[in-house]
Amino acid sequence: MDRIKNGAVPGEPVKKDENSRRGNWGNQIEFVLTSVGYAVGLGNVWRFPYLCYRNGGGAFMFPYFIMLVFCGIPLFFLELSFGQFTSLGCLGVWKVSPMFKGVGYGMMVVSTYIGIYYNVVICIAFYYFFMSMTNLLPWTYCNNPWNTPDCTGVVGTPLANATFANVSAVVSGLTEIVNRTKRTSPSEEYWRNYVLNISDGIGNFGEVRLPILGCLAVSWVVVFLCLIRGVKSSGKVVYFTATFPYVVLTILFIRGITLEGAISGIKYYLTPQWEKILDAKVWGDAASQIFYSLGCAWGGLITMASYNKFHNNCFRDSIIISVTNCGTSVYAGFVIFSILGFMANHLGVDVSEVADHGPGLAFVAYPEALTLLPISPLWSLLFFFMLILLGLGTQFCLLETLVTAVVDEIGTDWIIKNKTYVTLGVAIVGFLLGVPLTTRAGIYWLLLMDNYAASFSLVVISCIMCICIMYVYGHKNYFKDVEMMLGFPPPLFFRICWKYVSPFIITFILIFTVIQYKPITYNDYVYPSWSLIIGFAMALSSVICIPIYALFKIAVSEGSTFLERLKNSVKPDPDWGPALQEHRKGRYATTGPESVEVRPLKEELKDEGKEKLKEKETEKKDEIGLTIPGSNGSTLNPTPSA
Repeated sequence: MDRIKNGAVPGEPVKKDENSRRGNWGNQIEFVLTSVGYAVGLGNVWRFPYLCYRNGGGAFMFPYFIMLVFCGIPLFFLELSFGQFTSLGCLGVWKVSPMFKGVGYGMMVVSTYIGIYYNVVICIAFYYFFMSMTNLLPWTYCNNPWNTPDCTGVVGTPLANATFANVSAVVSGLTEIVNRTKRTSPSEEYWRNYVLNISDGIGNFGEVRLPILGCLAVSWVVVFLCLIRGVKSSGKVVYFTATFPYVVLTILFIRGITLEGAISGIKYYLTPQWEKILDAKVWGDAASQIFYSLGCAWGGLITMASYNKFHNNCFRDSIIISVTNCGTSVYAGFVIFSILGFMANHLGVDVSEVADHGPGLAFVAYPEALTLLPISPLWSLLFFFMLILLGLGTQFCLLETLVTAVVDEIGTDWIIKNKTYVTLGVAIVGFLLGVPLTTRAGIYWLLLMDNYAASFSLVVISCIMCICIMYVYGHKNYFKDVEMMLGFPPPLFFRICWKYVSPFIITFILIFTVIQYKPITYNDYVYPSWSLIIGFAMALSSVICIPIYALFKIAVSEGSTFLERLKNSVKPDPDWGPALQEHRKGRYATTGPESVEVRPLKEELKDEGKEKLKEKETEKKDEIGLTIPGSNGSTLNPTPSA
């Protein structure tokens, strides 16, 4: 069958991008899957379950879903509609009020920090995935060169290699396990002494861990190849990366609930402690988890939505993606705690003693539990493959956010056509900046970035974004923009949330974060003061972009006084509005060869009135001139007036 150059069959309609210069998603499923992959990340697996059992089990679900409804979904919808309306990334959208463009730069800084350390976590998952390709997981027993005398395996010594003569030694060892108040597991020693070969402090970098460095290169190559054609290539990859983690979760869940003791773990996960509902910390944790897990204020939501077609129903998408993200967190909790319940039953301890969060859950507690399962390498491969896919889904959007911001800002035809080189450049820089995190002190810096670089700065950025759109640009204007784009105005509930409820909750999160602040620690290691100063500097580096750019914009704006320059700096840019001429209607219609002149509404009404009067006078003249006397004395009017 003959085909034309673009691969289409002659006679069949050819699919074209609505925005041919910038490109669009291949279809809406690609956008939804990409956004789900962006929002559903490693935090769903290692942070939510921990927060749930720490804050009252099932009782935590109540404030969690309250925060989802009143803050999570409204903010998600706001960012999607913001990016889709202008078809621009996190820098370009601030044509809505140029003085606030520093918010976009702040988003870029946050995404840079997160992208650097997030890919290091992915590379460690790659490393564990490769190490799982063996008949016996290397963290199963304590008889390895990296183990210490304090190591106590949950599986015990391989009896196949034990003789009758050392049975007494095994028995004495078991007695020591029972009497020992705190055990050091082989998985923990494998993580600390072999994978990380961790140094004694954050200032002692030591040598680069070459296996981790190699896996970091692999992870960046994978991310680059998946984004080599922007959303055209990543949109195809997410069919697998966004859906297969659910297959793995389901397999692990079915396996988990069939294990002895799994029910006790799930009960511990779900049993509500209603007295904790009155604790402000529970509500603060719920709000923070919703806020951070959905990826608000990272710039990724705006970027992904900017590749939508103008009239796409992003309201529907925001609800689907937000609910899917939170449902995944709850589902992952069942998977994790069924396994941890089995582990607690095996060790004869409470679930709280084997549960952990963060890297401790992903690379210590859960791998240790996997050693207790039959065919443990298989389950380990599945688990770490799932972590890789969850991480990649988020990493795709982080990298695309930075690339899109650069391309949109330069905006030339050359940079748009050669976007692949920009992607390659960003990937290389990201890899080089991640190299220090592969040293022996890398884990200290990774946790420092995680706790400071992407913490309260996100809350500040999101709050200022709401203030700019709702109160500087004007909520009425924005509601009309959304109505022009979707065909219906935002529902009343979302209008109220955007104006009042969500900003209030964001402010509550900020205040709660400041009040509950505690210096970061890693196990028994206390971070020195100088490292905390660096952490705060990273957090402020994204926020400081906002006032610095605002002052710059005011200084270069037209006006003889400060107030005049301030007013001009917050006025929407003439280019603000839909990207395509066909969508620029009403107040967005611009002068040009294919458009009509835009004048103030009062002048238009006056001109229309004058034209109508002229038409009526002309009609009357024609009526008089064409009145012909009839034979019976009547008049014949060939063109009767209306």
